Amino acid sequence: MNKKYSYYLIRIQFLGFRYSGWQKQPNQKTVESMLLKTLKFILPERKLKILGAGRTDAKVSALNAAFELFLEGEPLTDIDAFKTLFNLNLPSDIKIISITDRIKDFNIIKDVKSKEYVYLFSFGDKNHPFAAPFITNVQEQLNLELMQQAAKLFEGLNDFSAFTVKQGKEKDNIRKVTSCYIIENNLLKANFFPDTSFALHIEAEGFVRYQVRMIMGALIQLGKGEIDFATIEESLSQPSNVQFTYVAPGSGLLLNQLDFKDEKN
Repeated sequence: MNKKYSYYLIRIQFLGFRYSGWQKQPNQKTVESMLLKTLKFILPERKLKILGAGRTDAKVSALNAAFELFLEGEPLTDIDAFKTLFNLNLPSDIKIISITDRIKDFNIIKDVKSKEYVYLFSFGDKNHPFAAPFITNVQEQLNLELMQQAAKLFEGLNDFSAFTVKQGKEKDNIRKVTSCYIIENNLLKANFFPDTSFALHIEAEGFVRYQVRMIMGALIQLGKGEIDFATIEESLSQPSNVQFTYVAPGSGLLLNQLDFKDEKN
């Protein structure tokens, strides 16, 4: 007899600074392991599993992430009450935003329409220590205008092999970036933030591993004068011998928006 399952799309926010990324790992505190621990506590008699829309690295945060809950047995009788109970038992750095029913055929990985990541950074004076979980601080001066010009190079369909960890030749590193730009940070504010900080916004259907952090790393190197504009142009041409190695810190990165195909409102 086939087992009966109910399916739920759960939107969450989390501060990633004290977590070793999303994915459950032995002897590590991760977002996925914390969610599973809480679910098993509030639903002790139910068999369940969860699947995230993607993996985030250590210290990476999210304003709008999602996972799917597969719950064996009868559906939840009161979703609002379950959401309240879930939040009550989660740590303060993870919050459930919404819970919606999904059909069996929904695929939380393949049905992603777009993801927008934002990387927050500042430069010049050293930041207040409390800003560390949110903003990467470069204490040298950066050529922001040149970085803004270079950010536009990443838009369109490109091979991002220079912006990921080395992998086998069969690995497909081609991705289409729909937008990539740097503006002043108006997304997050706090009285301990620097007076001015900046945000790299980048949107695509999907990304290769470390892509956004390595793009940010290359832009920081450009801003410092360690590489030139032509090097970034060359890295996106084919064939290219350019391989970047600097991965910008995870704590400046956050998943800002996640949209699914044909999502119910």
